Amino acid sequence: MSQPQIRLVSADDHAAWLPLWQAYLRFYNTELPQAVSQSTWQRLLDDREPTHGALAWNGDTAVGLVHFIYHRSNWSIENSCYLQDLLVSEHSRGTGVGRQLIEFVYTTAKADGCCKVHWLTHETNATAIQLYERIAERPGYIQFRKAL
Repeated sequence: MSQPQIRLVSADDHAAWLPLWQAYLRFYNTELPQAVSQSTWQRLLDDREPTHGALAWNGDTAVGLVHFIYHRSNWSIENSCYLQDLLVSEHSRGTGVGRQLIEFVYTTAKADGCCKVHWLTHETNATAIQLYERIAERPGYIQFRKAL
């Protein structure tokens, strides 16, 4: 398989993005109302929003997606970047696409003045954790949350 091309999403990419987004939600056994997915798509396209998305393309086929959000931090002057969603299609896993998507976020966030990229994954996502431990540090924090 040739190296995929990574690029930010455009309005023409919805038909390629949506199946990957739905696969990502299925991977985490999650269902969202259609209105949430539509809102997410619109935010990815809006230059005034701090959220961004990119797709990995192998020819005319999207084989991966990443969403990331810039946000303020009380620990730095520069923004931080939260890598929120990452998925590589099943037939492209293990080919380096995930690493390429993360490195795209690193490069983009740095160019946009962010001082760090951070993300979470589920503790059972062992395959992803193997990659993450090779390309980032594990700071040891435990997440707590409460739905409101």
